[in-house]
Amino acid sequence: MPDIQGAVDRRPLIAHVLFRLDYGGLENGVVNLINSLPPQSWRHAVIALTEATAFRERIRPADVGVYELHKRPGNDPRALLRLYRLLRTLRPALVHTRNLPAIEAALIARLAGVPRRIHGEHGWDVYDPQGMSVRYRALRRAISPAINRFVAVSGEIEQWLTSRVGIGPSRVTRICNGVDTDRFHPRATARATGAIPGAAPGEVVVGSVTRFSAIKDPLNLVRAFVLARRDPRGQALRLVMLGDGALRSEALQLLRQAGQTQQAWLPGSRDDVAQILPGLDIFALTSIREGISNTVLEAMASGLPVVASATGGNLELVQDGITGRLVACADPQALAEVLLQYAADPQLRAAHGAAARRRAVEQYSLRRMIADYAGMYARECAAIEEAA
Repeated sequence: MPDIQGAVDRRPLIAHVLFRLDYGGLENGVVNLINSLPPQSWRHAVIALTEATAFRERIRPADVGVYELHKRPGNDPRALLRLYRLLRTLRPALVHTRNLPAIEAALIARLAGVPRRIHGEHGWDVYDPQGMSVRYRALRRAISPAINRFVAVSGEIEQWLTSRVGIGPSRVTRICNGVDTDRFHPRATARATGAIPGAAPGEVVVGSVTRFSAIKDPLNLVRAFVLARRDPRGQALRLVMLGDGALRSEALQLLRQAGQTQQAWLPGSRDDVAQILPGLDIFALTSIREGISNTVLEAMASGLPVVASATGGNLELVQDGITGRLVACADPQALAEVLLQYAADPQLRAAHGAAARRRAVEQYSLRRMIADYAGMYARECAAIEEAA
């Protein structure tokens, strides 16, 4: 593609195709990748099948194009035609789709002549949380001939792709998410006044960064908090939940009914998560299913003990009794008991938080993730040259 002086930019273009560019772990991972890959090696475009929200402002390189196709619910052949035409115009070397809602774009990319197509599986769908749908597995298999490389973010997803979906192991690469351990770090001193609105000295703040949707089960955390507050051991607890979604109003209603509104802060989506996390004492994520949660990694890097549901990638990230605790899904009583244990034991919080930080730095750094993706992209581009 010529630049404004007429010179040809020979950096390979990677087109990242998402269902929607909005606040979320998958989307945050894509933006981190774009912001961190060597700019001298790659160009990027982001294609949102539906729309791109203000989250696009987190993309730092000025030359990244963000495109919206405004796909309607269900089948929308016109949106796929717009995608085809856009890919023919952009002429990317690689198209990288993410999750089932975007997988059809890999087929369109092949028809549009994109040399290599990559598809990432980053987590579990709310409409198929166990990955058991025969229809959706069949769809992945049907489109798989158009995909050169599958990426799994966890060992569980890698195993599922090979054993349940039927993708050959040689076509699957596992790349775990990574966290910027320089940006996300523990607080150096006691929690600053005003770091968490309403928090008083001596309070124990349990927090979460989540999407308020059914598969994330945020109401489980709200119910556990209400239960814990009824216990004398939980009188020091305060709740912080960052994020937005359809269930946020119901979460606020539960807090109002329990008379706990003054002890909770649910401000919606935030751009200052890295500044807020160090103000917490405990991090909780209560998803019914998870891939590799970026927010869990960010909490670990921030030196927080993590209480997470015992499912999916959480089992890989959280070492029960060492860096945090694993609890059964949809069990607010069990979750409340763990919160009470942490609330009563600052030394346990400190020990588990320090272990979580070490684990994030040693095994889940953003630097490692970027190197893994750069290596994969380089191999795919080398395959293009070999085929030329």
